[in-house]
Amino acid sequence: MECPPIARVRQSIPQSRVEDVPGTVRRRIRESRIADRVLVGGRVAVGVGSRGIAAIPAIARAAVDELRAMGFRPFIVSAMGSHGGATAEGQRELLAGYGITPERMGVEVRTEMDAVVLGTSPVGLPIYFDRNAYEADGIVLLNRVKPHTDFTSEYESGILKMMVIGLGKREGASQIHTLGLVGMREVLPAVGKFLVEHTKFALGLAILENAEEQPAEIIAVEPDTILDVEPVLLRRAREIMGRLPFDQIDVLVVGEIGKNYSGAGMDPNVIGRLMVETMPDFERPKVTRLAVLDVSEESHGNIVGIGFADLATERIVEKMDPEPFRINVLTSCFLERARIPITLPTDRDVLRVSLETCWRIRPEEARLVLIPNTLEVDTLWVSPAMKADVESHPHLEFETEFLEVPFDPSGSIDQEQLFPRSVRGRRASGAYGGH
Repeated sequence: MECPPIARVRQSIPQSRVEDVPGTVRRRIRESRIADRVLVGGRVAVGVGSRGIAAIPAIARAAVDELRAMGFRPFIVSAMGSHGGATAEGQRELLAGYGITPERMGVEVRTEMDAVVLGTSPVGLPIYFDRNAYEADGIVLLNRVKPHTDFTSEYESGILKMMVIGLGKREGASQIHTLGLVGMREVLPAVGKFLVEHTKFALGLAILENAEEQPAEIIAVEPDTILDVEPVLLRRAREIMGRLPFDQIDVLVVGEIGKNYSGAGMDPNVIGRLMVETMPDFERPKVTRLAVLDVSEESHGNIVGIGFADLATERIVEKMDPEPFRINVLTSCFLERARIPITLPTDRDVLRVSLETCWRIRPEEARLVLIPNTLEVDTLWVSPAMKADVESHPHLEFETEFLEVPFDPSGSIDQEQLFPRSVRGRRASGAYGGH
């Protein structure tokens, strides 16, 4: 089956944006009430997780610099649950991939997996908490607030979740995920409230990202207001997040999956597939055939989310590091997303079979969309069948005419040519230093 030509489309929804990220971070900390909670000279644990927050090196460095300027002694602690294979070395490697190293931050980076038990959750399970953070004189958490990839609730991805799961280490993450949706929707908020009251949590910096995955807002969240403030921030984040601008797609090709793009590898809020046992998918977009081509270097062989796809290349499975993949999936307790789809040797094969099985008689009828990943959706390529959708959308415009899909001699799509501004494109050009 012949592949239809594709044209580049730019999605340019008006976006708010923080122009001076380091300056804003320092101002938010300076204007907060952290000095009322931590004595000068106190050790402050700055929690950083494993999500691909675009400006996290600048945010983390500005935070430790300001805390030091205020007379505190900051250090960074990994707050990423069971990620990185649930090992200190794996979590240190993940942080380094995001630019969080002792050399770049100017402070110690602690990734030990030791946890203390602080109490009992409403369902009778122990509440675990990172020992390094617990023994500090104050805790500052840096995290993005955004819709979660697994469930909907008042509290999804944010400061509270980082407290419970990120700083809960492997045991804490497992306790919440073991209960499935009940754990995430009911137990997580209760344990979060307990930890706010029984640890030295002193401040949260909530990062809201716009559709171009850049900081749109940075807000200081005080311990005594977090339970009221975070749901408001979540609603705001849902309004401004990047999405695909189409309701129905026959073939969606995702260039890379990866933990740096979404905790689920691919963001269900973008692809429309939730794939959580007992839960329905999202109303839009409806995707008939979903194909993935590669896994990001930053994911270090963790191909979590591969199960969202119907078709994939053989090289994704060849790149899999089974241990972190297995640990991450089993800890999450969402096993459907780990199923390996049908794999084929090349990108060309994957695209051909996707078109053959998308319920269209002729390839030129197929509503085909290509994106680099589910985090960067400002640039996409579409087939002629999508032309009317693009032309009628107020925030979409064609940037090229319809061209042949750029396959190299091995049958791989030249993603760097299609998406030069993407993480993969910048990585290839040497302009990307990791989130």
